[in-house]
Amino acid sequence: MPKTFTMHMTGGTVQVPATITGIRQALPEELRDQFTTEAENADADDLRMLLMSWAMRIPTGHDQDEEDAVARFKAGDLTGVVFADELDDAYRSAG
Repeated sequence: MPKTFTMHMTGGTVQVPATITGIRQALPEELRDQFTTEAENADADDLRMLLMSWAMRIPTGHDQDEEDAVARFKAGDLTGVVFADELDDAYRSAG
C-alpha cells in the first residue's frame, strides 16, 4: 500500500502521497519537471515542507466543488457569502 499523509483542505480531509515518486505521479504532467528539479535540489531540512507544498497542488475530489464555487462567484452569484462588514465584532471576542 502506498504511503500517504492526511491534509486538511477547504473541502475536507484528503489523503495525498507521502513519497517523492507518489507526489510526482499524482501531479498534473505539466508540473512534474518543476517538482523533480525542486525535490532533487532541496536541502534535507526543507524537504518535508517542499513535499507538503507540492502535495497541495495535487488535484483532489474537493477541487471541483471549489472550482464550482469560484465560477459561481465570478458569475455574480454570491448566495451564502457573508461579508466582514456585515458581521458584528462578537467573533473577535476571546471570551
